[in-house]
Amino acid sequence: MLPFSPRFLLALLIPFAIISPLIAIALGTANIHFNEVLGAITRTLMAQVSTDAKTMLSDRIIVELRMPRAILAMICGAGLAVSGSVLQSVTRNPLADPYLFGISSGASLGAILALTGGIVFLPLSVCAFLGSLIAVAVVVVMARDGQVETLVLSGVAISFLLSSIANLLLYFSDPQAMQAVLFWSLGSFSRATWSTLITPAVIVATAIVIIYQFQRPLQALMVGDESAHTQGVAVLPLRLGMLILTALMTSSLVATCGGIGFVGLMIPHIIRILIGSASASSLIATALLGGVLMVWVDLLARLILPAQELPVGVMTAMLGSVFFIGLLIKRNQRFR
Repeated sequence: MLPFSPRFLLALLIPFAIISPLIAIALGTANIHFNEVLGAITRTLMAQVSTDAKTMLSDRIIVELRMPRAILAMICGAGLAVSGSVLQSVTRNPLADPYLFGISSGASLGAILALTGGIVFLPLSVCAFLGSLIAVAVVVVMARDGQVETLVLSGVAISFLLSSIANLLLYFSDPQAMQAVLFWSLGSFSRATWSTLITPAVIVATAIVIIYQFQRPLQALMVGDESAHTQGVAVLPLRLGMLILTALMTSSLVATCGGIGFVGLMIPHIIRILIGSASASSLIATALLGGVLMVWVDLLARLILPAQELPVGVMTAMLGSVFFIGLLIKRNQRFR
């Protein structure tokens, strides 16, 4: 028996998803009172400008720096978690991850080309986005039959190939570019602005709405291809379509935030433990929990060391590793 019902979990996650970004906005190098955060948000929504110099500075920190960062963390966590859940469904592989199909490697290669001067007419985010899309396009072409094994093997092969090319270019680049690529590849929300939120927000929101409409075919696909065929599901178009959709969603996030692993791998497992995966509510719960987790991980990365910020990707990798080690220990105890 599952520990939570879907409605009860959503009733917990929805208010937590509202409060968590507000706490992340209030806390930082300079702590801001919670009432000041609410006041700044209210003044911004009502297009009011304070005449007090201290209030103006506080409003600027809240609205221009911390709010975009908290919202981007929510979008990134939700998008990666949903991508992982969908990929684990269509491949029937509990270890499927948004970065499994060369998305991160392609984005890193595009970023390296931008930073080292190989592509001087496009910004870094655009180069990373195009690199990840090219990687997924190659995987889709190699796996035209839509078989799970072909998709996974093609993704692993392309990922290693692009990583080796990226490392070779990085080896011959100057140390300044190498340091910039390293910081970007570890993941960070420090470059978040209102303008950088538009593309990932639109793509992630649209993708989640589309995926929600295909919940029943995806649930049928989890049982097996033969069972899905008997229920009238077009297995090959559905599998390739979901792969392209999750790749588009993940590539937009990688291009904006860098490489942040383990979220798409860990959150779907947690949701399955809590409420299972055979309901449309699990998709919403996955998105909410992924966003909340990312907000708190980013806050921890900013506060854990004084006057220094840790890469978000390092924090998620540490949490994900501990989570799966605990999961394996629990499973071994159950078998005994």
